[in-house]
Amino acid sequence: MFPDSINKLSKLPYYQQLYEILRQKIILGDWVPGDMIPPESVLIETYQVSRNTVRQVLDILVNEGYIYRQRGKGTYIAHPTLEQTTSRIISFTEDMHQRGFIPGTNVLDAAVIPTPEDIAGQLQIPLGEELVKIKRLRLADGEPMSVEESYLVHRNCPNILDHNFAEEPLRQILEKDYGIRLVSAKQVIKAIQTSGNLTDELKISKQAALLFLERVSFSQNGFPVEFLRIFYRADRYTLYNELHD
Repeated sequence: MFPDSINKLSKLPYYQQLYEILRQKIILGDWVPGDMIPPESVLIETYQVSRNTVRQVLDILVNEGYIYRQRGKGTYIAHPTLEQTTSRIISFTEDMHQRGFIPGTNVLDAAVIPTPEDIAGQLQIPLGEELVKIKRLRLADGEPMSVEESYLVHRNCPNILDHNFAEEPLRQILEKDYGIRLVSAKQVIKAIQTSGNLTDELKISKQAALLFLERVSFSQNGFPVEFLRIFYRADRYTLYNELHD
């Protein structure tokens, strides 16, 4: 086990020793997800190192996903990074339940809008046709995880805005009320930088990276039903896929 104090005689740099000390506290469960770690001033006093050393170590732990910062509040131990499969369609609610997290949803916007040009082609509908836009903030154990923007062809699901999307999974609504099952999808994934309201919605810094997904989902009849944009916190998600011969 790594010692719990800085060895001034060690050849290891102070930042590396402090990194191992703090990382071990997280790995061994001395600090658990959701705990706020001591402020910089306490770490400086406890380990007798400079402010620059403490900040360097905290930056490393943030980049590795062990901790996260909330502006004006403090630095907290992060939940283990979640892996999001790219080989099957699964709802956020189902995914979080399977992982042992309590899912949560805040509806940020829900409205009928005319179809813009970039989405009309994706859903194979005329420009200006009515779309239902549903924007949701997704949470796990109360922590923001992603922002989802769903666009649905309104004529396929009239009156869908009567539902409470904070309580009812969208896929469940589509299947139960409209007989629409999402059985296949095409999607693209890329890394982007945070912009606009996402900084506040996801409680991340302006420089933070995001995993951005665009997906077109198809019904059992083969027609496009939903165009989806998801902005994942890159410090909380890893996307993976299984490849076979």
